[in-house]
Amino acid sequence: MEIFKYMEKYDYEQLVFCQDRTSGLKAIIAIHDTTLGPALGGVRMWPYETEDQAVEDALRLARGMTYKNAAAGLNLGGGKTVIIGDPSKDKNEEMFRALGRFIQGLNGRYITAEDVGTTESDMDLIHEETNYVTGISPTFGSSGNPSPVTAYGVYIGMKASVKEAFGSDSLKGIKVAVQGLGNVAYSLCEYLNQEGAELIVTDINKKAVERVVKDFGAKAVQPNDIYTQEVEVFSPCALGAIINDETIPQLKAKVIAGSANNQLKESRHGNVLHEMGIIYAPDYVINAGGVINVADELYGYNRERAMKRVETIYDSLSKIYAISKEQNIPTYLAANKLAEDRIARIAKSRKQFLPSEKNILNGR
Repeated sequence: MEIFKYMEKYDYEQLVFCQDRTSGLKAIIAIHDTTLGPALGGVRMWPYETEDQAVEDALRLARGMTYKNAAAGLNLGGGKTVIIGDPSKDKNEEMFRALGRFIQGLNGRYITAEDVGTTESDMDLIHEETNYVTGISPTFGSSGNPSPVTAYGVYIGMKASVKEAFGSDSLKGIKVAVQGLGNVAYSLCEYLNQEGAELIVTDINKKAVERVVKDFGAKAVQPNDIYTQEVEVFSPCALGAIINDETIPQLKAKVIAGSANNQLKESRHGNVLHEMGIIYAPDYVINAGGVINVADELYGYNRERAMKRVETIYDSLSKIYAISKEQNIPTYLAANKLAEDRIARIAKSRKQFLPSEKNILNGR
């Protein structure tokens, strides 16, 4: 790929290639934008077939984190690390400690965290070499498992979305179809059950389904039947690209609000939802509870403060829906605009206080 051309197109700041022969580390750190603050984004380990694929993924994910952090109101930019390798067999202590030294060398421009293919234990190894890492073990003062906090953010965001669709944010008696019942979705179901929502659930893992049926009185359906349920809310909490040409015509829900990443298979599917009058909660906004939670570790973790910050997802989505209506644009574009406008305002504000080039050259 033409790396500089791609970086110029989306205005990336930095791309760092990291190699350590002893451990086998081959990693790429992408820093997209640090206007709001240091770039925060996790370490993904994946057996990429080509180096170009790894570079493109790092760049794409870093830019996504810029928008996610900005929309969440965090004073953080966007970055990402990818490690080329199979997480089931290629990991070793030296690899993550070497990565930690590379991150330390960036002197705070980039802060990392757990992502696909990496674990809390891996973050602990990185922490041996740098303090620019979040999501480490609670014994080091971290927040621990982020799933319940992510779920709380989705629950709060669902309330804002239901209010936009039906005029009230109460979920009592609201029927919600939950697709995927992993750790985040289980906690989400718990919140929904406590408020009196009616749950219809599915997962390819039968034990996960049985657990939610038993604990929350949910109704179970087959995976392919989840789209056609007569519900107010469809909550995708598993696969990406789940909103597509095949599934959209099947949906009966008026609201889509879930924790899954990259829910729209293509941007145009967001346009289709807008034309159909379906309220879509942009995924990177509604599922930002986890990143908000780990970001709080940078100030010395305080759970009450973190949860209060997660509750601002309600306000963020309300603003996005207002922009969508005022400008008659899909909510995914409204979310992008919210993030871009915040970055532009902060950039303009900071520029006023930067010393001029002339004064720098004159030593003033």
